[in-house]
Formats: sequence, C-alpha cells, structure tokens
Amino acid sequence: MALFTLGINHHTAPLSVREQVAFHADRVQQALTDLKRCKPVHEAAILSTCNRTEVYFATDVPEAAAQWLAEYHRLPSQEIEPYLYTYPERAAVRHAFRVASGLDSMVLGEPQILGQMKEAVRLAEEAGTLGTTLHKLFQHAFAVAKEVRSTTAIGANIVSMAAAAVRLAERIFERITDQKILFIGAGEMIELCARHFSVQHPKQVVIANRTVERGLALADRLGGTAIRLEELGERLWQFDIVVSCTASPLPIIGLGMVERAIKLRRHRPVFMVDLAVPRDVELEVGELDDVFLYTVDDLAQVVESGLESRQAAVVDAEAIIAQRVDGFLRWLATRGTVPVIRSLRDAAERARRHEVEHALKLLAKGEDPARVLDQFSHRLTNKFLHAPTQALTQAGGGRDELQSVVAHLFHLHPDFHLGE
Repeated sequence: MALFTLGINHHTAPLSVREQVAFHADRVQQALTDLKRCKPVHEAAILSTCNRTEVYFATDVPEAAAQWLAEYHRLPSQEIEPYLYTYPERAAVRHAFRVASGLDSMVLGEPQILGQMKEAVRLAEEAGTLGTTLHKLFQHAFAVAKEVRSTTAIGANIVSMAAAAVRLAERIFERITDQKILFIGAGEMIELCARHFSVQHPKQVVIANRTVERGLALADRLGGTAIRLEELGERLWQFDIVVSCTASPLPIIGLGMVERAIKLRRHRPVFMVDLAVPRDVELEVGELDDVFLYTVDDLAQVVESGLESRQAAVVDAEAIIAQRVDGFLRWLATRGTVPVIRSLRDAAERARRHEVEHALKLLAKGEDPARVLDQFSHRLTNKFLHAPTQALTQAGGGRDELQSVVAHLFHLHPDFHLGE
C-alpha cells in the first residue's frame, strides 16, 4: 500500500472544469465512504476549495481514485483526465507540505488553505477514512506550514482575494462609501470580504443567507442587516456591489434575474464578485453591458501585488519542505517493518516467560540459585540464537549476503571473514 495525491487545481484547469469536480463540505464524508466502499482504497481525505479538488489516499491501485472521481461526478473520464495530476509517494508528500504552506495557492503564502486542510482532515476522521499514514502526513504538513510561516517571509505583503475585490470595486466606483453592498452567504470567505469592504464605510451592508439566524449573526458583527435568500430576486436591483460565495451546487443568480435588476436600476452599473466553486452567478451574466462580473480566476492578476517580496522566501520554504519530506519518508519506510518487529518482540517475550517459569520451578525445588541463574542465561541465549544460527548453517548461495546481514544486525566485529 502506497501514498498518492490525485488532484485538479488552478494551475491545471480553468474554473469551468474545476467546478464540475468540486465537493461541498456537507457531502465530503459521504463521498469518502463511497470511495472506500467502491474502490481498493484503504485511507482517503478530500480537500476541496475554490482553487482545487484533491484526494489524498493510500492504495495499491492509484488509478482507482481517478476512475472514482469521474464516476462520482458522472463525468466521462476523458473530459477531466487532461487536467488531473497524480503524485506518487515522495511527490505526494511534497505536494501536501507545499499546499499547507501556501506555496501552491493562487495567492502565494495565503493562510486560509491551512484551515481548509485541517477541516478536510476533520471530515475524513469523522468518516472513518483517516488511517495512521494520512494522519501522520497531515500532522507533518501542519508542522511544516507553521515552520515555513514562522521562519520565512512567505506570508508578507499578501493581497487577499477579499482585498483584491475591494480594489476592483474601486476601479468601477469612485467611492465605496456611496455604494450599497449585498453579501450572499455567511461563511468564512464572505465574512473576510465583508470586513474588507466595511472598512470603506459603504452606505449599506446586507447579508443574504439561506439560514437567516447565521446571516443575522454576521450582519450584527458588521453593523448591517440580513435578508432571506428567497428575497434575492426582488431585492437584487437595490445593490451596487454584490459578493457571493455559497455552497449551492447550481447558480443562484441567473441571467433573467440580473436583467430584471438592471432594468429597475435604469442601467446603473453593478459590480459582482463570484467567489463560489461551482459558480453562484450564471456565466452569461458577465456578458451584460452594465455588469462587471469577476470570478476567483479573474482576481488572479490583482493578487500578484507584493508577489516579488514573497518569491524570495520560496527558496527558503522549499529547502525546509525538502528536509521535512525526507523525514516523513523515513518514518513511512519504517512502517513496513513494524509487523516484523512486533513478531520478533512477541517471540522473544514468549521465550523469556518460558525460561523464567522453568527457572522458578527449579528454585522452588531448592536448586542452587547461582546454578539456576547460569542455566537460565544459557537457555535463553540459545533460544535467541537458534533461528539465526540455523539460517546461517542451512543457507545456500546467499550465505555471504546473509552473513553480512547478521553481522549488521548483531553489531559483530568487522574482522570476521565471509565464506570461512
């Protein structure tokens, strides 16, 4: 059984492809259970964000995960295969460490991915698919990310997606303070965006969310108000800026809805940011004359600000990761010897207990303690050496190699001569 990573991300696929294989948080556990039941996969975890969908898994049949991914999303495998990457053991470990450290993110060094990876681990643990190997992998990944962030400048001068959205809005509107803003959703990304926009003191802040209580809680923190998601169609026209990030599997803002809103606005421009994967806003909306629609991929150019200062830290970060990868692989290699070591210790323990019982019986009969102790040590030594001695005397053409192994195992003096 070996460790692999299967994935698709912003480097390999456009948003139109990524959204087809995205997993919503409330379906990840069911998906993991399905993967383990349908395919020869022993351990698995799924990391699904707006920029990536990755499956970390342990198996003897790595191609099984790619087959499952296509089958689960009901896609022809040939449609996604050109965008997929599969990393075997060393590359898989390195990739996990780079992802956790923010080196593989659209925004180099961004910290949100670490929390998303921790959530992926939690879901896998609850689904019962997080075994010893993956648990150890992710614990190492978190430790590496902490070391990279504390000893390099990888997190310096970051322009987040949220900050990039504000910068783009400022290109459309002269002043954010004169605008009414609607935030759709109440998750971490929406709250982050809302806080960045709130600093500009907009005229109005409204939260639309499927769960009204959660929307109200966020609105209270921001000094805004909340509405039900069902009110979106009749209220959309009132807002100059719309930022959406929900877990809906289908768009919640359609072309017709926006066309009606634009008509009611008398063609005043609307700035829309769709941070959801799959998208919350229908693609055709961006073709309307009075709508400025941006997706997560569209924000990539803006977030490159400050990239040069962080690029210099990548070299240091990669050096740390390379060292930690070697350490994890050493641990992984020892995993294969655990059953043998356990069996060896069990056999030794059985021999020890047997000889102790024999010695105690002799002492109970009144035998001389010194003689019993000497006999005990001889008998125990003979039992320990019987198997390797027998293997050496019965060895055929591989005797020289076996002798070298025994010499190494028992730290024998190097001046013995092979073949004598």
